[in-house]
Amino acid sequence: MRASLHRPGEDLHKRDEPSLQEAINLKLVESGEKEKLKDLLRERLIECGWKDELKAQCRAFTRKRGRSNVTIDELVRAITPKGRALVPDDVKAELLQRIRTFLLSVQF
Repeated sequence: MRASLHRPGEDLHKRDEPSLQEAINLKLVESGEKEKLKDLLRERLIECGWKDELKAQCRAFTRKRGRSNVTIDELVRAITPKGRALVPDDVKAELLQRIRTFLLSVQF
């Protein structure tokens, strides 16, 4: 059996440090900002009718395939791309701005 290879130039100690994405996520969770962002997103998606539209898409998909012939995994795979595409640009922009503002206020 072969042990994992050490690549030249790779610092083994860096693996112990969180990636930038992990560090950002940790700061978001610790500060409670992640929950606030999730609540804001949920609120905005309801306001713009996204939730109702996605429900309608799910119902149409299950009617087309037959209710007993659809698994949750199939439904999620079929609806997820449509759901992402239906998120209004202004909602995405608002969330992105809130994240940027948060990141500017936090020190790493």
